[in-house]
Amino acid sequence: MVTALARMLRALVVSVAALTSLAGVAADAEETLRVAVPQRGAWDTSVPELGQRGGIFAKHGLTLEILYTQAGAEAIQAVLSGSMDIATATGAASAISAYAKGAPIRLIGSEMIGAPDLFWYVPASSPVQKITDINAKTIGYSATGSSSHTGLLELIKQYDLKATPVAVGGMQATFTQTMTGQVDVGWGAAPFALDAVNDGKIRIVARGSDVLVLRNRTARVNLTSVAMLDKRADAVIRFMRGYRETIDWMYADPAALKIYGEFSGVPEGVVAQVRAFIPQDTMSPDHIAGLDSIIAEAIKNKFLAAPLTAEQIKDLIVMPTR
Repeated sequence: MVTALARMLRALVVSVAALTSLAGVAADAEETLRVAVPQRGAWDTSVPELGQRGGIFAKHGLTLEILYTQAGAEAIQAVLSGSMDIATATGAASAISAYAKGAPIRLIGSEMIGAPDLFWYVPASSPVQKITDINAKTIGYSATGSSSHTGLLELIKQYDLKATPVAVGGMQATFTQTMTGQVDVGWGAAPFALDAVNDGKIRIVARGSDVLVLRNRTARVNLTSVAMLDKRADAVIRFMRGYRETIDWMYADPAALKIYGEFSGVPEGVVAQVRAFIPQDTMSPDHIAGLDSIIAEAIKNKFLAAPLTAEQIKDLIVMPTR
């Protein structure tokens, strides 16, 4: 059943007068938003950080306090506890599963369509050369329900692999475990470890773009809580407007790459590769792509017990429009 707060948010979204007024919020009236972001330093997850450093969220009357987490499930818990207002880059299956189990969350945007950033790699000395060589190997993902987990399950299914998925945490922890032989195949997301690829230390053996079913569906989402929408829906609208504007800037202005390099510590040569690795259209937050496919796969992978009803979907997805 559609909640009163969802109707209220949609009324705010479609009100041109309200949006025009919100866009003119003065800098001296900035409001603080606490944002949980997984995987610090990844290109797509850097939207809040870069928009903050580039002054874009300030234009929308917002100051962001950013908490970096290991995976999206941790970010959901931070939002549910009230310690964070918004979570970005959370696995779509994990978010939908949490909602179906009664978590008072709402999706406010797509974070990544497909998985062009995602890859699996081995040390240069590994005998694994291609995807089919992963049979009988251990292969990493961050956390259960994350986009790296969903992507890995789909990779295993598509290539009929007899591999063992292992939850290994964040990308840096994964790199250490992979290079020391604790796991055979590690996971990463661009631009992480691309310098090691360039230097010949590791070899990419599979990419998210190899997984056909992932190409046209949202892998990660941005979300908030019902309580947040009830109290501060206008701040959520302004956040998503700043979020969109930041993405446009990231792909248009060389200054964004400079700021990204300074923030992430990614080598200059790798920074130049990032925008080609992850096309801008995959980061569009304006619609949840392939929802039926997401739900079907969530059921198959036991994240969901049954499909969401049309009313549940309408209740769950409350996306501020441009």
